[in-house]
Amino acid sequence: MKKKKLENLTFADDGMFQAVLRNPAICAELVELLLGVKIKRVEYPELEKAIKPFYTTKGVRLDVYLKDSLMKGEKYKKLKDSYILFICKYDPFKDRNRKPFCLPRYTFKNACEENNLVKLHDKSVKVVYNAKAYKKEKDKRIRALLRFVQTNKPGTDDFASRLSEIVKKLKESEKFKEEYARMNLHDRDLIRETKREAYAEKAVEDAVMIVRKYNATPEAAAQDAGAPLDKVLEALAAQPAPAQA
Repeated sequence: MKKKKLENLTFADDGMFQAVLRNPAICAELVELLLGVKIKRVEYPELEKAIKPFYTTKGVRLDVYLKDSLMKGEKYKKLKDSYILFICKYDPFKDRNRKPFCLPRYTFKNACEENNLVKLHDKSVKVVYNAKAYKKEKDKRIRALLRFVQTNKPGTDDFASRLSEIVKKLKESEKFKEEYARMNLHDRDLIRETKREAYAEKAVEDAVMIVRKYNATPEAAAQDAGAPLDKVLEALAAQPAPAQA
């Protein structure tokens, strides 16, 4: 897995996207534009204190909480809509022939599978933007943003131009350079760890095969395959030998 050079990063790249959205005002403006809602204020999880710099952590996303939901003691009917927002550079939805539907936006609300006229009315909405189909988006400002995500060209749009300028400044920031370097090192560590786990799993499988096929002792099979004895014993216990005919 080869990481992009810092100078080639775009707004849509992982790490850069999260770094830009650490600005609450920019984050709120983006959400308001894409969802057509008003944001009272943006709050980041308390976990943020533990994930700075967030590149050094495993699998932590910089989720954003939008402050304006049901308060304690209020009735359920006053619950504000809950949104899950995705911005993709490709079309994630295809028909049975693997042909993309090519919509710039997909909006999902919970409905009954047996009768889609029956709605759950839980005010939960999932919105997926497909930047690749930006030309089909009717809203001018959203079209400009999706175009920027897809092509890295801000054009004359004010918001896209500001995002582009933030990206440029982050690339020049020594702090971001250090964080991006740590992110690359962390990803390489994850790849190495995944490979080690895969090799260990294969070694255990080989040891179990040796026991079954050659009637070897677990100790001998584990040593021969280079697998931990305790893992081999666990696998043997979980996979009883097939009954003899």
